[in-house]
Amino acid sequence: MGLVLNDSKVKTWDGSKSKGKKKKDEAVEETGCWVKFSFGTCMPSRSKVDSAMTGTTISFAETKSSNEKSRDRELTRGGSSTTTSNGGSTSSTPYFSEELKVASQLRKFTFNELKQATRNFRPESLLGEGGFGCVFKGWVEENGTAPVKPGTGLTVAVKTLNHDGLQGHKEWLAEIYFLGDLIHPNLVKLIGYSIEDDQRLLVYEFLPRGSLENHLFRRSLPLPWSIRMKIALGAAKGLAFLHEEVQRPVIYRDFKTSNILLDADYNAKLSDFGLAKDGPEGDKTHVSTRVMGTYGYAAPEYVMTGHLTSKSDVYSFGVVLLEMLNGRRSMDKNRPNGEHNLVEWARQLFGDKRRLFQLIDPRLEGHFSIKGAQKAIQLAAHCLSRDPKARPMMSEVVEALKPLPNLKDMASSSYHFQTMQAARSRSTSNAKNGIRTQAVFVPRNGHPVRSLSSPNGPPASPYYPHKSPKPNSKE
Repeated sequence: MGLVLNDSKVKTWDGSKSKGKKKKDEAVEETGCWVKFSFGTCMPSRSKVDSAMTGTTISFAETKSSNEKSRDRELTRGGSSTTTSNGGSTSSTPYFSEELKVASQLRKFTFNELKQATRNFRPESLLGEGGFGCVFKGWVEENGTAPVKPGTGLTVAVKTLNHDGLQGHKEWLAEIYFLGDLIHPNLVKLIGYSIEDDQRLLVYEFLPRGSLENHLFRRSLPLPWSIRMKIALGAAKGLAFLHEEVQRPVIYRDFKTSNILLDADYNAKLSDFGLAKDGPEGDKTHVSTRVMGTYGYAAPEYVMTGHLTSKSDVYSFGVVLLEMLNGRRSMDKNRPNGEHNLVEWARQLFGDKRRLFQLIDPRLEGHFSIKGAQKAIQLAAHCLSRDPKARPMMSEVVEALKPLPNLKDMASSSYHFQTMQAARSRSTSNAKNGIRTQAVFVPRNGHPVRSLSSPNGPPASPYYPHKSPKPNSKE
């Protein structure tokens, strides 16, 4: 839900303290981007404005099919896209008739004010389109609600809600209840809302660098190592705040790259609280709820049982951290067999220090900290433990990440890494020329040096396989 603009369309948010607000039970996935938009579905008329928005996640990068959106919204035990209602599951979201209670700092906009602020919701103002909503860029007064000339005043992201029956309204309320009461530098800021007749709109801060998803998977230039670690640290702080610092803990439930928005300085902010839930109270150990979320990010025990805990978020953080380290998506069926699921593929490498660098994005070309990479991989493995109780608390994750953005022991300066890269390049070149070779280590003056041998020679280097991993064609 928050948005951002500039080449990467995305959301924006800001958080604050939670007092056990009500949340919605359904999640929506982001879609929509600058590329292909069916403006016909996104141009809100006075009578259909609310149909553009719900508590869905919007990633401004590429439009998804309706089937993909459905898969991202609801997860079930069998992996199907059906909704399942686990015993004892109750909705914590208010109903239509419930009185709207909003934080005093939120501004109440009229529909016409937001219509003018976005220049009549024109296509040029469209930032992104999600399964349940469209987001438009607009400009309003710094401290008021009146529209102002583009480029002046306060830049905002206006989301039009598609209140698809009761659920759309519930999702709209969930955003207000959570983001209206949560304030933190690493949560997107909700500025205000509009509710007139059947129209529902939300107004967020505008984040210029878009989503982490766009930068990791849709840009030609890879994010530098230090920036990746800075983003990971900021996102971890946002989750730690929700889990450990608010009056009543909040389980985010939909942590993924498309829900992490970036400001001009690459500070991470969590957006889209459509799936957020209040944590368990008293002696309860979990919250029972329908299994909702995004494939590839949801914790396995949650998918199997519907039992939701803060450790479910920790698992999702581990998935995202692994994506940031490796540069691949959590689920990618375009990769070779055995590599479709990033986590399952990476588990085979976690315990083998000799194959450590296979987990690092090759596009970084050695411009990453060796010590930092080792610690980040260990942390990801810890977060991805199959046993929820073995996963760390997010405050521990924050402490582990703090020193990583500033480490200077670049792999590119390592003689060991340079020789591996040189041998890898020779192997790739020979492969293109039809010469089959294998890379091996040959001791020279006590130093490991890579050389090439015949196919029947010694095995390939444990750091890089004989065949270099193919870059993701979509990324």
